[in-house]
Amino acid sequence: MNDIPWIDAAGAAMWALVERYTGRVGYKGGVKASGLNDDPAVIDCSGWTARLLSAGMAAANREAGRPLFSSEEQAAVHTWSDRLIENLERRSGVILTGGHITVAGLPPYATIGLQQGGGAWAKNHPRPRGITHVVQVVHRPGDHAPYVSEAQGMTKPYGLRLTPLAEWIEQTRDDLKPDRAWAVTPFAGSGFDCR
Repeated sequence: MNDIPWIDAAGAAMWALVERYTGRVGYKGGVKASGLNDDPAVIDCSGWTARLLSAGMAAANREAGRPLFSSEEQAAVHTWSDRLIENLERRSGVILTGGHITVAGLPPYATIGLQQGGGAWAKNHPRPRGITHVVQVVHRPGDHAPYVSEAQGMTKPYGLRLTPLAEWIEQTRDDLKPDRAWAVTPFAGSGFDCR
């Protein structure tokens, strides 16, 4: 997919988690990666996205043989959905809005934040953009087909699920408005061309 070996390592690490947990983990708001050890296993959307990104960043560092992603940059993804998008935007300096979230318009491995409501729990942190759901684009090894991996608690099927990117965009079309959806690339700024 790319001539930078560490990005393939990052992608493979994220895909390994997707294969291990998709369809086997339920959704529970406010539960982060530690919920993967519960019985039954549960996690929320930002916890799952952070787990994927942490694995990808750690694999990239190992493959590069140097710290492409500092411990502070890795820690910055362990937060709620709105702040996660904000932290990644700050790191890359680039953010796409709703109308640009297309199969052709997204950078590889994009992280996408959406305003999807959420009720009282959504007021638990300051949310300048109102983002209450976050998903991660991953790529299947071999053919590099893009998918969206997410922990979903608002629409069935609940829990960890994997959807081809084009299908996810079609299903989410009503939410992909300029003032309701944003996409960033978590790996920008480390020699990876994210366009």
